[in-house]
Amino acid sequence: MELFVLFEAGLYNCPMLNNNDLNNNHNNPDSLELAKLRRLLTILLSVAAILAVVLVTLGITKIISHVNTGETTGNLPILVTISSESTTVTDPIVYHTEQLVSSELAESYWRPLPEIAEEDVKKPEHFEVKGLYIGTCSNLDKAIELCKNSEMNSVVINLKQEYGIPFKTKNETAREIGYVWDAYDIDKVIKKCHDNGVRVIGRVVCFNDSLAAEHFPKRAITDASGNVVRFSNEGNNPFLSPYNSENWDYLIDIALEGVEHGVDEIQFDYVRFPAGSTKNKAKPYYGEEGQTPTKAEAVNRFLQEARIKIQDTHGIPVSADIFGIVLTSPLDAGIIGQDFTTLGMTEIDSCCPMLYPSHYALGTMLGGHVFKTPDKEPYLIVYSVLHECRSIYVQPGFTTMRPYLQAFTASYIGKGNYMEYGYREINSQIKAIHDAGITEFILWDPKFNYPAGNYDGNMSVQTD
Repeated sequence: MELFVLFEAGLYNCPMLNNNDLNNNHNNPDSLELAKLRRLLTILLSVAAILAVVLVTLGITKIISHVNTGETTGNLPILVTISSESTTVTDPIVYHTEQLVSSELAESYWRPLPEIAEEDVKKPEHFEVKGLYIGTCSNLDKAIELCKNSEMNSVVINLKQEYGIPFKTKNETAREIGYVWDAYDIDKVIKKCHDNGVRVIGRVVCFNDSLAAEHFPKRAITDASGNVVRFSNEGNNPFLSPYNSENWDYLIDIALEGVEHGVDEIQFDYVRFPAGSTKNKAKPYYGEEGQTPTKAEAVNRFLQEARIKIQDTHGIPVSADIFGIVLTSPLDAGIIGQDFTTLGMTEIDSCCPMLYPSHYALGTMLGGHVFKTPDKEPYLIVYSVLHECRSIYVQPGFTTMRPYLQAFTASYIGKGNYMEYGYREINSQIKAIHDAGITEFILWDPKFNYPAGNYDGNMSVQTD
């Protein structure tokens, strides 16, 4: 339409040619030249009109483009006003960048993992732990004194044990079971540690809970008929099922209560399935083959959910204790559901394999060396285990390695198979992990017989 109007306007200003003019053009040379000029002028005006329309169109397009650019960069031209009668709602960016990819079966078997906006994730700064296990805090003063005079800087206290909660918890499930007692005042313990510069790690025993399994039989591991199964290697006791998300909720709630009281880290222990055979040869039933995720998926999924609800939400690190044997034995890992290669990718803050020399079988072979009595070779057994699996834990994205080291004498394995563990035997294990490139560790002795020493891994012999 615009082109037509402009074209008409051009003709309107030109002198119109009549039939007489056209006829006279053949006989009058001047008239003929005049007619030619008029036609040329008409054509030129028409072309000019077309060019004007094109230029106007291009100008409008450029302005629109500039406005759009301003919207994306946040610098809107002041000559343009944009208004809208509707409100645009932008969905938050969801934090769901799990390194460990779940199978479709796992996704359908359990509820979706919790999702929080990426900007709300509280990623804790990693702390290099050198810790002492002190249980229910009866030796708290000695532990603090040792930390002040050595490399040690942390203590591990029990928030939940195999047989109950040793502080005055408000957890309704724990109170319903009836296994809450007052072994220590959690607030006073944490304050005293913090006042002395000592970090507090709250340990939560998970699925090895016979009292809870007895109280909630539907949440325990059963046979195909629904009868609760008892496990010979677990004291002939029943076990809570790691497949059951109600058990996850219970354990995470206890951990979160510890966070409310001020613990610096949550450490989950017995994050596994039971080991060994069952009493009366009853066969555990976990679900139909092909319709049930693997044991490792159950353990990993629990740790992922715990990490999101504790570590990502509150900025409190989450760690997990695992058997040392799973670092080098996929067969054992499959039995108890602690797959080292994938568990380390759950993005928990650290992983704590129990590398106790006494826990390895007589005649264990690692790296071409046969350990006839592993307990008597603390340095070499610890170093060999870590060297064997080093390619796994040094890969990008893998959790921090923080081994539990043996600080007790394992007389229960029989005369001739063990030796007394003092400072030198403990410190030799520390040197082994240092030589394997690891700087963190926790010492384990339920009796708290930790000898004096620096615990720095220095094995040099001092002479006069």
